[in-house]
Amino acid sequence: MDTNPKELYKQRQKRVLDAIELRTPDRVPITASFYFFPARYYGCSFKDMMYNPDTLQDVYLRVTREFEPDLAQSPFGVMLPGPLLDLLDYKQMQWPGGMLPADVPFQFVEGEYMRAEEYDHFLSDPMDFIIRKYWPRISGSLQGLANLHPLGNFTTQMGTNVFGLFSPPEMQAILDTIKKAGRQLKRFGTYSKRFEKMLKKEGFYSQTGGMADAPFDLLGDFLRGTKGMMLDMYRRPDTILKACEKILPMEIEKGVQSTKRAGGKLCFIALHKGLDGFMSEEQFKKFYWPTLRDLAIGLIDEGLIPYMFWEGNCTSRLALIKDIPAGKAIYRFEATDMMKAKDILGDRVCIRGNVPISLLATGTQEEVRSYCKKLIDYAGRGGGLIMDAAAHVTEAKPENLRAMFDFTREYGVY
Repeated sequence: MDTNPKELYKQRQKRVLDAIELRTPDRVPITASFYFFPARYYGCSFKDMMYNPDTLQDVYLRVTREFEPDLAQSPFGVMLPGPLLDLLDYKQMQWPGGMLPADVPFQFVEGEYMRAEEYDHFLSDPMDFIIRKYWPRISGSLQGLANLHPLGNFTTQMGTNVFGLFSPPEMQAILDTIKKAGRQLKRFGTYSKRFEKMLKKEGFYSQTGGMADAPFDLLGDFLRGTKGMMLDMYRRPDTILKACEKILPMEIEKGVQSTKRAGGKLCFIALHKGLDGFMSEEQFKKFYWPTLRDLAIGLIDEGLIPYMFWEGNCTSRLALIKDIPAGKAIYRFEATDMMKAKDILGDRVCIRGNVPISLLATGTQEEVRSYCKKLIDYAGRGGGLIMDAAAHVTEAKPENLRAMFDFTREYGVY
């Protein structure tokens, strides 16, 4: 392979785009979401990665250089800065260096952050609900916003009197917190841009992009919680549908703006509650897929590539989720049957995954190679496959991760 960084970049970019667009690349592209693996491998703590952006940049650059993924990843799109979470007194996550020990990965804290009787407020004015109800519940530093007068009620004097709401000391303190949070994110963004430039300079093609949420998942993950959504599907199904439709254009806009702001093409969408085991096929067709498909189409229409991570098993959904333009998206699978996925989706979307984390953490190199061979032989036929671990990598034997990369490069040649 040509070692000139510009040529390496072009080769990797073409290899990945060929796979996404269902052409046959020179070989199967390979990548991994390294997550907290670099801390284990290079001897720093998870806390170091979340609190020191120089450390985060250093270990991710080192792991990228060592494993040489065809599709590199910036850590600044994965990790939230610990100082920001501290500043906000953030309640919707626990993280190393916060409530957790220094070497325990961060955990999402699900809860009922929107009560059932508050759907009407959310539907009538989503932003007002977010500012005056949601933010105070997920951030201890912003609890005073719960006392704020409804923002939409100020129409006299050309709307200028609304600013009087922020004159009390409590509100001044909140505004100061918001300014500090903005400065934290600006600093983090500076590191992110610098890292992307370093990747490109060294010949690495990056999956730089933005994020969006499936409307149903936004409701279930962040607002109503799993229990609330399960009950809502039976007690207030029409309200769920109205809420998903309300969320849809906001998520398209969020995905488009965040992806373009990052300067990339891929828009990441993590999928949770539409998988096998949570809802029936009929519920999936009614509640989940319609607005998720519309979200994907909205992103595609803007020239972006939806990158959907189907966490868990969605084998029973494969025929339904085929209804998407060909060669325009990535479906990453964690526990879905990849052979069935190839049979059903092979002429429709690029499939990515799904070397089990358990295998990388506890298996042998030969077992890893055997699994990768099976994926390449069947799911990689004719292209349309990106080799990847089943999920983010924290626990993995370095030799097993290296076996996945080396074997794919050697055996996955077309």
